[in-house]
Amino acid sequence: MANSAQSLDIDGKDIKLEQLKPLNEIRVDLVKNSGFRKIVASIRAVGLIEPLCVYPEAGCYVILDGVLRYAACQQLKLKTVPCIVYKDKQAYTFNRNVNQLSAYQEIRMLRKSLETIDGPTIARTFGMKSIKSRLVPNLIKQLHPNVVAAFKENEVSKMCALELMHVTHERQAEIFKDMKKIGDFSPAFCRALVIQTPASQRNKNKQARKAWAEDDDRKRDMIARLEHAEKQHDFYSHLYRQYSADLLKVVFYVRKVISNPKIEGYLQTNHAEVLARFKSVVEADS
Repeated sequence: MANSAQSLDIDGKDIKLEQLKPLNEIRVDLVKNSGFRKIVASIRAVGLIEPLCVYPEAGCYVILDGVLRYAACQQLKLKTVPCIVYKDKQAYTFNRNVNQLSAYQEIRMLRKSLETIDGPTIARTFGMKSIKSRLVPNLIKQLHPNVVAAFKENEVSKMCALELMHVTHERQAEIFKDMKKIGDFSPAFCRALVIQTPASQRNKNKQARKAWAEDDDRKRDMIARLEHAEKQHDFYSHLYRQYSADLLKVVFYVRKVISNPKIEGYLQTNHAEVLARFKSVVEADS
């Protein structure tokens, strides 16, 4: 880890809040923004999970990533903030938008918050009626250790974890192995594997779902999805046919242009690169 930090020329340390300043003006309404309230609740409950990314400039540190976390620390009147310090602005290259709590971190944050704050207060902070659906008290206990580890790392989503609760631990491990092999961690793929699970490997403590044909809501939802997929297919099919027709027209025109000796000679003399591209288009269609 140290070698990696040295190669990137970065350093991690606690910096006084007064030494930090945002790169750009904060344009979010901190009073109404639910994401900001969520960050404040998280820091209050379990501390700052993700450090700020900064670089030194004119005796202070400019924030490259984490301006909302910085504002939350200000609101909570923290003295120091953990930061990753880059040598300069150009050294910062990774995705600035990855700033979301994982489902596991959210559950952990909520449970930790309940030790000092009542449920209704936390729910109001998040703009929800209740946090019961977010806590999923028995989720971790009903998951295979491999799935729990993947859930903590945000490799397996909360939706997938809830689906896997319907099968035994052994079957969960098999499904997770298949998901990793295929590289598909979507809830839809996970659900399909759960549905294929034989009765002997299902979780007997979980109530079986209604069959698709017996559930009117699921039928309506499925029909709506199929209709939407059909419309998308028709749209892209039409678009593909149009593009194909336009491409044929272009190829025909280009072939006619470069088959004229005078035009070809002019292009060869003055625009050899354009002529080469024209020829590649014609050859690709041959």
